[in-house]
Formats: sequence, C-alpha cells, structure tokens
Amino acid sequence: MAGLMAGFGNFTHAVVREIPASFAKEALRTGSAEVDLARAHREHELYVGVLKHQLGLQVLQLPADESLPDCVFVEDAAVVCGDTALITRPGAPSRRKETEAVGSALKELGLNVVEMVEETATLDGGDVLFTGREFFVGLSRRTNQRGAEILADTFKDYAVSMVPVLHNLHLKSFCSMAGPGLIAIGSSEPAQKALKIMQQMSDHRYDKLTLPDDVAANCVYLNLPDKGHVLLHSSPEQYPDSVKVFEKLKDHMLIPVSNCEKEKVDGALTCSSVLINKRTEI
Repeated sequence: MAGLMAGFGNFTHAVVREIPASFAKEALRTGSAEVDLARAHREHELYVGVLKHQLGLQVLQLPADESLPDCVFVEDAAVVCGDTALITRPGAPSRRKETEAVGSALKELGLNVVEMVEETATLDGGDVLFTGREFFVGLSRRTNQRGAEILADTFKDYAVSMVPVLHNLHLKSFCSMAGPGLIAIGSSEPAQKALKIMQQMSDHRYDKLTLPDDVAANCVYLNLPDKGHVLLHSSPEQYPDSVKVFEKLKDHMLIPVSNCEKEKVDGALTCSSVLINKRTEI
C-alpha cells in the first residue's frame, strides 16, 4: 500500500456551488434552528473568497439549483484523490441529483471520473477521511458498506477502513485532517471512540489535535507552495475554546471562517468545497 501521498494538501482548484433560496427552509437538518439566508450567503461568499483570493485557488463556482436545497454541500457528491474522482450516490434520496453538476464539473477539469451506479450502495463524501496514507469511511445513516467497498475498488492504492458512526451525521462531523499525519478530533465520547477504532485499524501512527467542540474538529487543511501549511477553522465567535487549541499550531497559517448558518443544517467547513490538485487553468 502507498505511503504518504506526495504533496498531501497541495491543491490548485476548488469546486463550490451557490446557495439556493430553498436552502433556508428545505435543506435537510437534524435541528430546528431558523436559517438566516442572507447571512448564509455572506458567510459562503467569504468562504469562497478565502479560497479564491486569499489562497489563490482556481475556483469553479456552480450555479444553485432551487430543486436541490442542499446542493451547496458539494463534498458529499464526490471523492477526489489524485487524478480520479468518484461520483458518489448520496444516502439521502433527495440529494442524488446533486451529483450531476458536480460530476460534469470534474469531467470539465479533466479528471478520471468514476460513477457509483449500484442501487444498493450509498456514500456521502462527508463520511470519507483521506489522511494522505489511507481512507477511513464512516458507516452512518448516509453511507453503507457497499459504498465503502466501491470507494476501495476505485482507489486501490490505498487501504480503506470502515468506522461505525452511530451518533453523528457523518464521520467528518467530528474529525478531519489538520496537517500531514495530524487528525483533528472532537472530545466527545463518540468522537474519541471513533478515533480509537481508526488507530486500531491503521498501520500508521497519527498525531491528534483534540478540540473541545466536535464541530470545530472539522477544518480544511491545505499545503500551498507560497504559503505552507494553511488551516481554515471555526471562528472564535462560535468556538473560542477550540480556536485557542488551533492557535497552538505555530507552523500553520490560521484562517478563521464563520459557518453559523450552514451549521444549523449540519454543514461543516469541509462540506462546501471539493479540492483538487491540477496544474492547468480552468
């Protein structure tokens, strides 16, 4: 099996999608908080602006589709590793058509696109944690074993381990990569149990960054040629105690990003982009 992917965290392009007006009332959610649509748009514009202007990525922004209230969460529609993109089959039936525009965009970027077509399989990208060495796939309400098996068949160079997710929407609801070999993990009992399972399944040793807030453990890591280690993380207004932990990462460029409104519908920071490493312009 492969060692650490060369250039882990190197990205040149991002696929994002605009927020539809239907997002506020119709996006799927486990909570009942009311979404401020105008604020959601402002927060998303700032998120996209960081990727495009502050970090210099080539950003392909897809238009919103009013019939797909959750379509801003492009991460669930595709898993990209190297030059290959697996177009998923989201676990929520109402989200299945989101993959069409995302798949077309990834084809436009010249990636080798594989489509998950088996009707017994479900996979949300939010359940897929790629560490640069291997994949962990959460078996959740949205992702099943067959979906994980198809991912393993698609990315044969990497080991794939399955992790039960019983109390959260997705695996990355409480974890993400914060750097090469560094897993950001929430401090709740379910998060810590999942980490223990990942450690037991893996042949690799990982450092961990434990955050007081599970949601804050979802962050976006990039390693950019002119900027080094970059981390988009939750804002101090939302999670001040977790931000203090991030501030211990002295080698990282830390960029706090507000995500209040998307969080109301279970959206975390990684959910709103698909990051790609490609050396040609869009």
